[in-house]
Amino acid sequence: MPQEQSTIKSVIKRDGRTVPFTQEKIADAIFKAAQSVGGKVRKQAEILSGKVAEALEKNFPSKIPTVENVQDLVEKILIESGHARTAKSYILYRYKKGEERDQRALILGDTDNDNNLHFKNEALKILERRYLKKDETGNLIESPKDMLHRVSKNIAKADKLYGSTDDQIKQTEDKFYYLLASLIFLPNTPALMNAGTQNQLLYASFVLPIEDTMESIFGTLRDAAVIHQRGGGTGFSFTRLRPKNDPVQQHQAVASGPVSFLKVYDGALENIKQGGVRPGANMAVLRVDHPDIIRFIEAKRDKKALKNFNISVGVTDRFMRAVEEDREYLIYNPRIDKYVGKLRARDVFAVITQNAWKTGDPGLIFIDEINRKHPAKHLGEIETTNQCGEAPLLPYEGCIYGSIDINKFVSDEQSDLRWEALGQAVQGAIHFLDNAVDMNKYVTKEMEAATKRTRKIGLGLMGFADALVRLKIKYDSEQGLAFAEKLISFIREKAYQKSQELAEKRGVCPAWEGSDHQKAGRKMRNMTCLSLSPTGTRSILADASPSCEPLFAISYQRTVLGTNELVYINPTFEKIAKERNFYSPELIWKISKAGAIQHLKEIPKDVRDIFVTAQDISPEWHIKMQATLQKYVDNSISKTINFPHTAAIKDVENAYLLAWKSKCKGITIYRDGSYEDQVITIGDGF
Repeated sequence: MPQEQSTIKSVIKRDGRTVPFTQEKIADAIFKAAQSVGGKVRKQAEILSGKVAEALEKNFPSKIPTVENVQDLVEKILIESGHARTAKSYILYRYKKGEERDQRALILGDTDNDNNLHFKNEALKILERRYLKKDETGNLIESPKDMLHRVSKNIAKADKLYGSTDDQIKQTEDKFYYLLASLIFLPNTPALMNAGTQNQLLYASFVLPIEDTMESIFGTLRDAAVIHQRGGGTGFSFTRLRPKNDPVQQHQAVASGPVSFLKVYDGALENIKQGGVRPGANMAVLRVDHPDIIRFIEAKRDKKALKNFNISVGVTDRFMRAVEEDREYLIYNPRIDKYVGKLRARDVFAVITQNAWKTGDPGLIFIDEINRKHPAKHLGEIETTNQCGEAPLLPYEGCIYGSIDINKFVSDEQSDLRWEALGQAVQGAIHFLDNAVDMNKYVTKEMEAATKRTRKIGLGLMGFADALVRLKIKYDSEQGLAFAEKLISFIREKAYQKSQELAEKRGVCPAWEGSDHQKAGRKMRNMTCLSLSPTGTRSILADASPSCEPLFAISYQRTVLGTNELVYINPTFEKIAKERNFYSPELIWKISKAGAIQHLKEIPKDVRDIFVTAQDISPEWHIKMQATLQKYVDNSISKTINFPHTAAIKDVENAYLLAWKSKCKGITIYRDGSYEDQVITIGDGF
C-alpha cells in the first residue's frame, strides 16, 4: 500500500549524524513487534506508521526529530490505538537494543554502529580480542568495518597479477567487501586476522611431512612452530617413523617410537598459541598397520594428554574387511619395508572404539577412499589430513577455507532458497579464495611450491541447520537428505564453473596435467574447491549455525576464547513460539535445563519435528547426512557424530563401520560429557 509522503525529511541518530527519514522503517519496526505477539497484517502497521509520521509533523514543524523522539511517538501511538501487546513488545525490543548499544560501546569504545556493521555483541567481543588491529599498547586502531575493508582490499590485489586495471581491481574489492560485510561469506580466521598486515599468513592449515630422521623430525617441528605463531594449524603423519625399540644402528641405541615424538611435538607447540590468541590445533595420524598402533590409540586415554592434538587412525579397506570377517591383518615396519607380524583386527578395532567412547579420540580416516577420490593421485599418496580432517593434503600442501551462510538465501516466503543469488555468492567466494593462494605469505619455499602446484581451496557451509528449520525441513529425514544433495551439488556446479572460468583467464593449476580433471576434459584453476570445515568462530561472527551440523541444542552455553560462557536461545524457535502463542518464560526455562524439546508436549509436534538437535538425531542419520554431502565435496568433511552420554561402545563400533561402508572419508564421534572442557554444553535434563 503506497504511503503518503511525510514532510519530515530527516532524523538525527544517536551519534549526532543526520540521515534521511523513511516511514517504511517505522512500519517495519511496528510489524516486527506485532508479529512477535501473533500479528499477521502488515497493512495495520503501515496505517500506524502514518499516524506516527503525522504526529512528527505536528510536534516538529521546524525542527529535525531525533531517533528517540520517533520511538517515543511509536510507543504512544501504539498504546493510544489499542495495541497494548504490540506496544509492550516494541518497548522490550527498544530496551534490549539500548542494552546492546551500551554493551557495544563498552566492548569497542565506539558508539558508531555503522562501523560495527551487522556483527552481534558476542561477535564484537571476539573481534575485539582476536581480530581487530591494535597499537603497541593494546588500543584498538580499527573497527570491524575497517577490518573488512583491509581484507577485501588486500585479497583483491591479486587480480593485478592477471592484467586487471585499477578500476577492475576496485570492482573486485567492492564485491569482496559486500560478501564479507553482509556476512554472506567469511574466510578462515587467519585471513581475517592477517590479510593486509605484515604477517599475511592467510591459510588455516598445512600438512607437513615427517621422515625417519632427526633432521626431518625437528625441522618439521620448527616449521610447524612458525605456522602456529602466525595463526595456522598443522597435520602430520607419524607413520614413517620406526617403531619403539627398533634399532638405531649408528648409535647402538633403540628408537623411542612415534608416540614419543608426538608428545615432543605436543609439548613444544603447547607454548605457541595460534597467532598469539588461541591454542594450537594439530592432527596426528598413524596407519593401522604400524607396529606402534596400540600405543598410538591409547595416547589420549589420559584426558590431560596431547591437549593440542586430534588423533586419527589411518585405516585401510583391508583392515575394515578384516574387522567384518574377524581375521588377522599384517603389521608393517617402515624402517625395513617389511611385514613383521599380525594382529587380530577386531581386537585393535575394540581398542579404537573404547577410547573414542571415553575421550572422543581417535577418529578414523579412511585412507584408501581418500586416495581413490583424490583428483591429483598422480602426485603421490596422501597420508594425513589437516588438523580437523576436512582437507586430506599432500606433504607441504596448504588449504584455505571459507564458508557461505545458507540461511541468508532463504526466500522471504521461506519456501525455497534464492538459488541465483546463492550461485553468485559461491562464484564470488571462489574468486576470493583463489586470489588468497597468491596473496598468502608462505613459511617455506616447499610450502609455496606444493600449495601453488594444486591451488586447493575449500569453500564450505554454515547456517545449514538454520535454513532447514526456516524451510520446515527435518534434518534427519529423506527430505533433509534430498535438500542437502540439491544444495551441495549446486554449490559444486557453481564452484567448478568459476574455477574453469579462472583457468581460462589465468591458466590451469600446474598439477592439472595428468589429473582426473584433465582426463574428464575439465580445465581447472583449483584441484579441489569444496571442504566442509568446522566454523566455530565464523558461525558466531555470522550469527549462523555451524557448518553442516544440526542444531546442537535449542538453548545452550558456549565457552568463547577459553573463558566466557554465553547462553543462547535459538532465535527462529523463539520467533515461532511467539507467533504460535506457546511462548512463555517457564517454557524457556525448561528448555534451558534440558537443551532439547522432544519431551515437551506443550510444544506442537510439527515444531518439535523440525527443531531436532544433534542429540536427538541417531548416529545413523548423522552419517547419512555426511555421506550425502561427501558425494559432492572434493576435499573432505569435518563433522561430529554426536552420541548421548548413555551411548554404548557397540554404538560407536556400528557408527565407524557404517561410515566406512557409506564411503565417508573420515569420522569423528563425541559422546556428550566425556570431555570436561567441551565448548558447547546442553542442560542437565530433569
